Amino acid sequence: MWTAGAGATAEVQEPGGKIRSRSTRHIPVVGVVTEDEEAQGAFKTMDLNRVINLLEETDKDDLEEKQLKSVKKLMQCYQNGLPLRDLAQIFKILNLCAEKIENQPHFIESACNILKLCGLPFLKKKVSDEITYAEDTANSIALLGELMKIPNSELRIQICKCIVDFYHAEPPKKHITGYQQASSSYKIKMAEVGGLAKTMVQSLTLLENQLVEKLWVLKALQHLSTSEVNCTLMMKAQAASGICAHLNDPDPSGQLLFRSSEILWNLLEKSPKEEIIQQLSNLECLLALKEVFKNLFMRGFSHYDHQLRNDILVITTIIAQNPGAPMILLIDGKVILALFTYLKKPEKHKIIEWSAAQYEELQLHAIVTLSSVAPLLTEEYMLCQGNARVLAFLEWCESEDSFFSHGNSFHSTGGRGNKFAQMRYSLRLLRAMVYLEDETINSDLCEKGTIQQLIGVFKNTISKANDKEEAIVLEIQSDILLILSGLCEHHIPRKEIFGTEGVDIILRVMKTDPTKLQTGLGYNVLLFSTLDSIWCCILGCYPSEDYFLEKEGIFLLLDLLALNQKKFCNLILGIMVEFCDNPKTAAHVNAWRGKKDQTAASLLIKLWRKEEKELGVKRDKHGMIIDTKKPLFTSFQEEQKIMPLPANCPTLAVMDVAENIRAKIYAVLGKLDFENLPGLSAEDFVTLCIIHRYLDFKIGEIWNEICEEIKLEKLRPVNTDKKILEVITTASENIGKMVASLQSEMIESQANQDVQNEQKVYTKIQATHKQRELANKSWENFLARTSNTKTLKKAKRLQEKAIESSRYGEHPPNAIFHRTDIKGLNTTVPSGRVVTVESTPARLLGGPLADTDIALKKLPIRGGALQKVKAVKTVNESKKSVPT
Repeated sequence: MWTAGAGATAEVQEPGGKIRSRSTRHIPVVGVVTEDEEAQGAFKTMDLNRVINLLEETDKDDLEEKQLKSVKKLMQCYQNGLPLRDLAQIFKILNLCAEKIENQPHFIESACNILKLCGLPFLKKKVSDEITYAEDTANSIALLGELMKIPNSELRIQICKCIVDFYHAEPPKKHITGYQQASSSYKIKMAEVGGLAKTMVQSLTLLENQLVEKLWVLKALQHLSTSEVNCTLMMKAQAASGICAHLNDPDPSGQLLFRSSEILWNLLEKSPKEEIIQQLSNLECLLALKEVFKNLFMRGFSHYDHQLRNDILVITTIIAQNPGAPMILLIDGKVILALFTYLKKPEKHKIIEWSAAQYEELQLHAIVTLSSVAPLLTEEYMLCQGNARVLAFLEWCESEDSFFSHGNSFHSTGGRGNKFAQMRYSLRLLRAMVYLEDETINSDLCEKGTIQQLIGVFKNTISKANDKEEAIVLEIQSDILLILSGLCEHHIPRKEIFGTEGVDIILRVMKTDPTKLQTGLGYNVLLFSTLDSIWCCILGCYPSEDYFLEKEGIFLLLDLLALNQKKFCNLILGIMVEFCDNPKTAAHVNAWRGKKDQTAASLLIKLWRKEEKELGVKRDKHGMIIDTKKPLFTSFQEEQKIMPLPANCPTLAVMDVAENIRAKIYAVLGKLDFENLPGLSAEDFVTLCIIHRYLDFKIGEIWNEICEEIKLEKLRPVNTDKKILEVITTASENIGKMVASLQSEMIESQANQDVQNEQKVYTKIQATHKQRELANKSWENFLARTSNTKTLKKAKRLQEKAIESSRYGEHPPNAIFHRTDIKGLNTTVPSGRVVTVESTPARLLGGPLADTDIALKKLPIRGGALQKVKAVKTVNESKKSVPT
C-alpha cells in the first residue's frame, strides 16, 4: 500500500514554459477495494507524487522499466475518467513522458495513452470543483499546445485528436461512486482560458512539409475557431495570413483547402473583421486566393467544388473592401473585364454548358464582386465601358423578355421567377460608383440618360411589384433614389432633367400609408432615401420647387413631421428651412392643418417643447425660463465641465446647435415671421418668446464659455475688454429677464382672461336659471287661472284695469271710438278682432291633387273643414229633387 508524504509538492508547466508550484494537499492512498465496490465503480487512487518523482530520477539502471510500469498502472487507475483534483499532476506526468520521447522512444506509447485519457470526461467530487480547479485545468490544457513543439508525428496527431474530442464528449464508461461528470462545455471553456488556440496556430510553422500532421492541426483549429474567444486569440497569432498563404499547397485529399476556408470564414465572422481583412491584404494571400479560384473555376465539377469556389470568391470580395489591399494583380489579370462578361442577357456558353441556375449564380456573384472591386479600379472600370454595360444590363432587367429566375442561391433571394435579383445588384454597383463622387464617371452616366432611365425603372417596379417581392422592390426603389441624389446634388442642369417626372415619384412615396413604416420591410429606408432626394434633386431648382409646392408637397412634409418620429424630424426640418427661401412656401405652410385643426406653427412649437424635455432643459410648469443666465442649457451641458479648447474646435454651445432640432425650428419660424403665426394657444406664445430669442441666448452662451475659458486659463483681460465682456454678459442676462417678464405677463393676462371667460359663463348660467324660474311661475299662474274660477275672474279684472289705465282719459270731440276687445270672451290673454288661422291639414283637403273647386263642394254634415265628397250636385238639381 502506497502512502503520500504530507509535504509533497505538485509542479505544473504553464503555456509559456514556466513551472508553477502548487501548495500540497493530502494525496489519497490506495486502499483495499472489495469486489462489490469495484462492481459499483469505486475509484482506485494512487500516489501521483511517487510517479512524478520516479519519472524525474535518472541514475538507476532498470529505471525505464519501472517508470513505464508506473505509468501503465496510472492508466488502469484512471481508465474511467480524470478527477479535476488530480489533473495538474497527471499533466505533469504527461509532460515528463513527452520530454523523454526523443531519447527513449518507448515513452511515445505512454504519452499517447495519457492523451487518450484526456479525451475521457473530467470528474468532479464537489459542485465547486470546476471553479476551485479552473486555473489548474486551464494551465494543463494549455500544455497540449506546448507539447506540439516535440518533433514526433504520432504525439502531435494524438494531441490534435484529444482537442477534437473536447467537442465530441462521450459519457463515462462506468459510473464512479462519489464523482460526477463535469459540464460538457468545461473543457472548451478552459481551452479558451488557457490560450490553446494561439499555441496551436503557432505550431503550424513547424509543419511546413508534414501534410498529415498539418491536416490534423487544421482540423483542431477548425473546431477551436467556432468560439469568438479562440478566434480573437488566433487573430493575434496571425492565423488568417498564415493559413491563407498556404491554401494552394499540394493536398490530394482536398481537406487542406476545405478546412482552411472554413477557418477563414469563422475568423471573419467571430473576430474583428477589419483586422482579419488587414492580415489578408498582402500579395502572398491574394495570389494564393487567385490560384485556388482559378483551379476550382477551371477544374471543379462537383457541388463541393462549386461551394468552395464561391467561398473563395466571397472572401476575395471582402478583402477588396480594404483600400490598401494590393488588388493591382486584378488589373493585370483583367478581372474586371472577365466579370463584365457575365453582365449580359443569359446565353449558351460556347465551351462549357452551364445550367440556367448555375449561370444565374455565377452572374450574381460577378455583379456582387464588381460592386466591391470596381470602386477601387475606376480607370479599369471606365476602360471596360462599365457604365454602358451596366445600363444595358439594367435595360434588359426591366424588359419583358421571357426569363425564369430559379432564385436558389443566396444572392437571388426574393427574385424567383423574375429579374429583381439582377436589378438589385446592378443598382448596388451603380450606387457604389456614383458615391465615389468621381465627376468623370457621373458625367458619363448622365450623358447616357441614366436619370431618365432610372425614373422609368422606378415607375415600372411600382406596377410589377406584389406582396412576395415587396421587400426587394423597396430596396430597389431606395437605391434608385440614392443614385439620383448622388447624380443631381450640386448640379442644377441635372436637377432640371430630374424635372416633374422625378418629383411625381417622390410625391408618390411620400403618400405611403404611415402604418407601413412599422412593418420592417424597408419603408423606413425608402422614406430616408426620398427625403435625401428632395434635398439633392429638388431644392435649388426653382421650377421643381414650384411644382413640388403646387402638388402640395409641403403638406406631405408636414404630415410626416406630425407623425412625431424623431428619426425623420431633423431631416424634414432641414428641408423645410431650405424650402422657406422660396417666397411661395410660407403661404403653404400657414395653410396646412393637421389633426384637430393644428397649424404648422403650433406643431413646430410642440416639437420644440418635446425636444427641450428630452434634453433636460429647465422650465417651470408653465414653460417659463427658470435660469435667466442659462436659458437654453441642457442637462448634458450642465454635467460637462467647460474646458479650454483650440480655436478650431467647437464648444458645447456650438455643438448643441447641430445636435438637436431647436436651431432648425427657430429658422423655420423666423422665415414664417414670428408676429403673424396662426392657431397658437397661450402656452404656445410662452414658448414662442424663447424661440424668438434663441439666437440671442445662444450668443450669450458662447460669450459665457469665453469668459469661463479665460478664467480657467488664468488670463487677465485688459480693462476695456473686461468691461466689454461684463456688458455683453449683463445684456444677455437682461434679455433672459425680459423674456421671463414677458412670459409672466402673458400667463397673468391669460389667467385674467380665463377668469373673465369663467364669469361670462356663470352670468349666462344665472340668466338661464332666472328665465326658467319665470317660465315656471308663468306656468303656475296659467294652471291657477284654468283650474280656479275666482282666480280667472281676478286675472280678468286686473287685465281690464291695465287696459283702461293705458288709454287716454279724454277723447277729442267728434271722435269715433272703436273697441279693441270682444265682449263676452272668457280669456285672460290680449285679444282683438284679428284672428290668425293656421293652414288646413292636407288630410282634410285630400292632398295636393284634390279638386280645388270649393264653390261646388258640399259641406260635410259633421262640419269642420271642407272635404272632398263622391257626388256633387248643383243648387238647381237639388231643388228638382224635392217632392211636392
